[in-house]
Amino acid sequence: MYFRYVVTASLVLSCIALAVPGASAETLARPEAGYVATGALPSRGLSMAQVEQRFGTPVEKLPTAGGDAPRHPPINRWRYAGFTVYFERNRVIHSVPDAAALSVPGA
Repeated sequence: MYFRYVVTASLVLSCIALAVPGASAETLARPEAGYVATGALPSRGLSMAQVEQRFGTPVEKLPTAGGDAPRHPPINRWRYAGFTVYFERNRVIHSVPDAAALSVPGA
């Protein structure tokens, strides 16, 4: 009895898998400005000194957030023309392009 259930379930699942069409995706190209266009954003793990050496002095160094407890390490943000870099202590954790750099003109 158990064998018949397994065989039936396998056949049903196989038929469903064959009936579902393959998924496809489309990539949209968006015009971007500055560093964002070349994909030259600071990568994860770089130190503050390395970021400043490669990208120059930031336009603005925002006040540190967190750092009040061991579970809340200090988070620093540096703003450059076209992107913002987030640091945990002194290492890059994320680089985010500004919305203006990603906007499509005339849209």
